[in-house]
Amino acid sequence: MEVIPKPTSRNELVRLGATRFEELCALCDSMSEREHAVSFDFSGGVNRKEAHWRRDKNVRDVLTHLYEWHQLLLTWVRDNRNGRSRPFLPPPHIWRTYGKLNEQFWLQHQSTALGEAKRLVRSSHEQVMALISSFSDADLFEKGRFDWTGTTTLGSYCASATSSHYDWAMRKIRAHLKKLRSTPRP
Repeated sequence: MEVIPKPTSRNELVRLGATRFEELCALCDSMSEREHAVSFDFSGGVNRKEAHWRRDKNVRDVLTHLYEWHQLLLTWVRDNRNGRSRPFLPPPHIWRTYGKLNEQFWLQHQSTALGEAKRLVRSSHEQVMALISSFSDADLFEKGRFDWTGTTTLGSYCASATSSHYDWAMRKIRAHLKKLRSTPRP
């Protein structure tokens, strides 16, 4: 995967989000039924101490995680644009404890089927891309443009919910496939 500089314009942000999402979808579509069905096993990963390595057990979990973070962005922007001030993370969650929110999302989607997870994330991705496209370069990349973004630009939030998160998802799925494909079948 090529390293692309951080987006500095709406067009770059949209292009990178779209490109990474297409790559993620192609990766998921390339997987066999067995590769989708086998639970993730990241045991023995010395550099895998973050909670998500234990939390997410399959592709469905990763896709519904992305969907829920899209929803956070969409709701946050919509409410603040409409004069209803709200933080990005719903109370009582704060950035120090957002892992608990991720656990809630995981629990909420344990009965979501893989096909439904794919549909949800494709739909929410399209909504986020349309949202990003509705803003100007200045809206997305000027610090202090909106009081509700604090010291971070809106574009940074958008990149985090799209291309950066898609990169995270692909790293995780590739790690699953690498381990699965290198382990002899019984």
